[in-house]
Amino acid sequence: MKKDNSYSVPGFLGSAVSAGLKKNGRLDLSLIFSQRESVAAGVFTTNKVKAAPVLLTQERIRRGFLRAVIANTGYANACTGVRGLNDAIQTADIVAKRLEIHPEETVVASTGVIGAYLPFDLIKEAIPKLIENLSPNGFKSVAEALMTTDSFPKMSYFEGNAGGQPYHLLGIAKGAGMIMPNMATMLSFLLTDITIDFHTLWPILRSAAESTFNRITVDGETSTNDMVLIMANGVARNRGLDTSDIAEFERGLTDVMGELAYMIAKDGEGATKVIIIEVHGAATEDDANTAARAVGNSNLVKTAVFGQDPNWGRIMAALGRSGIGMEENKVQIWIDGIKIVEGGLMVSEKEERRAAEKMKNEQVTITIHLNQGAWKDRITTCDLTYDYIRINADYRT
Repeated sequence: MKKDNSYSVPGFLGSAVSAGLKKNGRLDLSLIFSQRESVAAGVFTTNKVKAAPVLLTQERIRRGFLRAVIANTGYANACTGVRGLNDAIQTADIVAKRLEIHPEETVVASTGVIGAYLPFDLIKEAIPKLIENLSPNGFKSVAEALMTTDSFPKMSYFEGNAGGQPYHLLGIAKGAGMIMPNMATMLSFLLTDITIDFHTLWPILRSAAESTFNRITVDGETSTNDMVLIMANGVARNRGLDTSDIAEFERGLTDVMGELAYMIAKDGEGATKVIIIEVHGAATEDDANTAARAVGNSNLVKTAVFGQDPNWGRIMAALGRSGIGMEENKVQIWIDGIKIVEGGLMVSEKEERRAAEKMKNEQVTITIHLNQGAWKDRITTCDLTYDYIRINADYRT
């Protein structure tokens, strides 16, 4: 993983403006533009309530090519009916006309309050300036414009080599609350100049999303607006991809998405600690995932970690209600390498005190061994604090 303060990818431009959608004049409308046709793929929320921009983007990305993405914050444009869909279509079409590209090559992403109509006139008025500001170095402002309850912009960068040609990969994401995606995260845009075809790109994106964005949870909520889009414009002009090239690209993409996913968990609304849940020895693959999610989504476990309390009973209770195959007397639990449960029973008060000291750290790892089989899984989450309540109670006021 290489960091680059310029965060640029050849052939891509970015910009952001304040359109008056957020309070205090903060950046709230952003645009990503590929100067040439890009192979594109996406994964989206599985929530049955899907926002208008998700419906539009899902339809348009079926072609496998994109040129532009316009994203707004403040308004999710979800549960807005026909008017909401028309607003999304008109927003994309205005951008396409001004960029002189086909409307089908332009998509929309939105995040914010559900049920409120887009202030379309404000967006329409801001689009000319948004296009005027397009720059190869405009992506940090894009990341900032995507923020809602986020406390910092989320970006990750990778450089690789394919067919003797260097290529670049930039990832941008937003997300801090309403996080437990299924085939997506809040909003994430991935840009690369590698030459790659759709049939190679799509399964790589899907696999990377499954092992990264689908392995985080903040509050067990799946948004109406989740989407992950990747665009590959081919400016690197590598000729073909051999097996090692594909493997390196997949590693780079997974690393970028993994770093973004970790940032989202770390930035969980009001969070003070990252919690990693590792489950080993499950009887089935599904049991491993279910167990990790049950513990990771347990409000009792998350508040115990916030209070630096190695309350292993809460972990056992979460496992027991998850429906997995387990035997209480075979369970082992560690906190940051300190074993606190053996055979379903407390090891000692001394070990609990040692574990409590470890829980003062900003990252806490809970390791569980079920001793039922060979399957394992891992979920990254965060603690649950007083500020989570405050942030969400005040969200619309």
